[in-house]
Amino acid sequence: MSTLTTPQPIAVIGAGLAGLSCAQALLQAGQPVHMFDKSRGPSGRMSTRRAEDAHGPWQCDHGAQYFTARDAAFRAEVDRWQQAGVAAQWDARLASFDGKTWTTPHTPLERFVGTPRMTSPAIWLAQGLAQAGERAHTQWQTTVRQLERHPDGWAVTSAEQGLHPQRYSAVLLALPAPQGVPLLTDVAPAGAAVAGRARMRGSWAVMLRYGAPVALPWDGAFINAGPLRWVARDSSKPGRAGPETWLLHASAEWSDTHIEDSADSVIAALLAAFAALGGPAPLAATAHRWRYADTEPALTLGCWWDADARLGLCGDWLNGGKVEGAWLSGRALARQVAHVA
Repeated sequence: MSTLTTPQPIAVIGAGLAGLSCAQALLQAGQPVHMFDKSRGPSGRMSTRRAEDAHGPWQCDHGAQYFTARDAAFRAEVDRWQQAGVAAQWDARLASFDGKTWTTPHTPLERFVGTPRMTSPAIWLAQGLAQAGERAHTQWQTTVRQLERHPDGWAVTSAEQGLHPQRYSAVLLALPAPQGVPLLTDVAPAGAAVAGRARMRGSWAVMLRYGAPVALPWDGAFINAGPLRWVARDSSKPGRAGPETWLLHASAEWSDTHIEDSADSVIAALLAAFAALGGPAPLAATAHRWRYADTEPALTLGCWWDADARLGLCGDWLNGGKVEGAWLSGRALARQVAHVA
């Protein structure tokens, strides 16, 4: 592995799995990294809602539901996560429904989840960055609004802090494509065009709480009719504790049509669809709107890098979608930037 040395850090904007993977690889190459994210912590769409209501504390994965590992390098990374106790195989009882008939899907793929919640691998990676000391710096609740090229490097302006004094040798965007377009339009039209080609779709998620196990004969179901596309017994995943929780994901088509609807109307519609599948009424329900849930079709560039401008893009939307695609895209961009082996 060759090492790139520079007095300036690289800015990585977005602390989902693609950004974390990219930052990890850059640090391994000896490159200092500053990471920005508008949220309170890492994970992006590998997300878990944790809250407490009148019925007590609860948690539910409401973004990515599981991931697979086909690529050898990513499978080795998942092994590391398993050894660290932040991921495990989910031996779910699966079903599929086409609107008339229930079937059992047969697939040789192993399905993995974060433990004790889906955010755990991202948190573990972020902790690794924190252990790098002065070579890595992470800034949460920082929404980057503008990038400017100066003679002494790239400048970052955020909504919360205005112009940041630090200058960067490169800026790498690990964001949903629509969020990358306005940042790149003036400084890298070619990158903005790449991001503009990706059509990211929305998704409504509804999280349900129950006082007792729900009597359905499956833990996850692919629904190919009506507003629902995926239903899961979240509490069946390894490492989970607390009350019975279920997750309802609406289809991209239904979600895009109803993306501006109220949470209450979405909950009512998806609960009715779940009831038609045999699901009982919950004690409580919470909705979450993902404006940028997936990309159809996802691009297959792997990543995008402008060596002259020293600007880059990574994310699942550039590499076939899914969790594995995000991690591989971040590594691919790091190789372009810092010649990571």
